[in-house]
Amino acid sequence: MKKMVVRLLLAAAATLVVTLASNARGQQGNEDSHTASSQQQRQPGQQEAQVPSNESQTQDAHTFTGRVVQDNGQIVLKDPITKMSYQLDDQPKAKQFIGKQVKVTGRLGLDSNTIHIDTIVALQ
Repeated sequence: MKKMVVRLLLAAAATLVVTLASNARGQQGNEDSHTASSQQQRQPGQQEAQVPSNESQTQDAHTFTGRVVQDNGQIVLKDPITKMSYQLDDQPKAKQFIGKQVKVTGRLGLDSNTIHIDTIVALQ
């Protein structure tokens, strides 16, 4: 009888562990799903590419809207809602949008408050 109870408890514990692990993966969502689907599968023994240290402090790609202005010699995106200013990493690309409302898609560098531009388009 004791052996049966122990086996039932072990089975319940194993089920709980599997359920918790499954839920933890589900809560992470499809984080990097677009990246994971576009990456090639690694071959056995192949090392993962190292991420440069300045890229380790960035968020996933997001969309930012605001007006592109020149501020202290730098071209920045000013968000009128949050009152935040973001440095734009591709100054030549952003220069043609000075004074215009734009939508910028890119990754925000958390350590420098810089948007690493993927795309930038005028809204007006």
